[in-house]
Amino acid sequence: MYYKNIIETIGNTPMIAINKLAKDLPCKVYAKYETFNPGNSVKDRIGLKMVIDAEKKGLLKPGGTIIEGTSGNTGMGLAIAAISKGYKCIFVTTDKQSDEKINVLKAFGAEVIVCPTNVEPEDERSYYSVAKRLGNEIKNSWYVNQYDNPSNPRAHYESTGPEIWDQTDGKITHFVVGVGTGGTISGVGKYLKEKNPNIKIWGVDSYGSVLKKYHETGVFDKNEIYPYVTEGIGEDMLPENVNFEIIDGFTKVTDKDAAIYCRKLLKEEGMFLGNSAGAAIKGVLQLQENFKPEDLVVVLFHDHGSRYLKKIYNDDWMREMGYM
Repeated sequence: MYYKNIIETIGNTPMIAINKLAKDLPCKVYAKYETFNPGNSVKDRIGLKMVIDAEKKGLLKPGGTIIEGTSGNTGMGLAIAAISKGYKCIFVTTDKQSDEKINVLKAFGAEVIVCPTNVEPEDERSYYSVAKRLGNEIKNSWYVNQYDNPSNPRAHYESTGPEIWDQTDGKITHFVVGVGTGGTISGVGKYLKEKNPNIKIWGVDSYGSVLKKYHETGVFDKNEIYPYVTEGIGEDMLPENVNFEIIDGFTKVTDKDAAIYCRKLLKEEGMFLGNSAGAAIKGVLQLQENFKPEDLVVVLFHDHGSRYLKKIYNDDWMREMGYM
């Protein structure tokens, strides 16, 4: 058997038991291990889906340019699809993202524009605003907008959710995942709740993000917003793709714990993962009072450790941040 191209290898990622880090929990914990996608992240799924759907709608035409604001991983998923299908890419990111993410996007042939992190989303300098402006200015271009693009959660409803259900033989009782654009938790959550309404859907949020408080109170509190280190999860706005009705609750994880548990996953489980995986597994441990012996918890790990060699896996950086 062989694949006709690289995009055919997206999806069907493995499920792996968490052993040492989950040994004190009353239940089984499995990880949906998304680094096995060709771009080493869960975002390969939505990159391909959004491109295919844009082509069907006539939004993306031959020789066109894909424009998106990204923390890095969605850009890589889009770039893989673009190379396979013959499109150009311009990605807008923030100065808090790792050098590895920026360099790999350039290696894929994309133009990368770096914007300041610590500005309001509406600010003309923000990466949201710059990406949107470029989408309006550049001819034969398509602004992806993963935050509000319905193809984002649909990708997970059609692929990730069914895979998790099948791999657990329908025995999953809890799904835990970091929340950024909302596509993964909303798409997977919708599918799983349709299969079994009793499955609990838990989001992992960052301190400095508005999602947890908004879910609990309905109040968008700007006082909750401040810069944080953990990449890829949390938001300073409310993406349309976060379906709060599907989510049963949130837990917040500190930047320090996310970094420390990222390293624990490597040293104790042999799992070389990104920043948000540390937050996700720490979120599972924080939620343990919700689990019973018969439960089966699935946590999703977004991306690969190679994106964070100068940060999480650098002892000097960890000491400078006060994490070691």
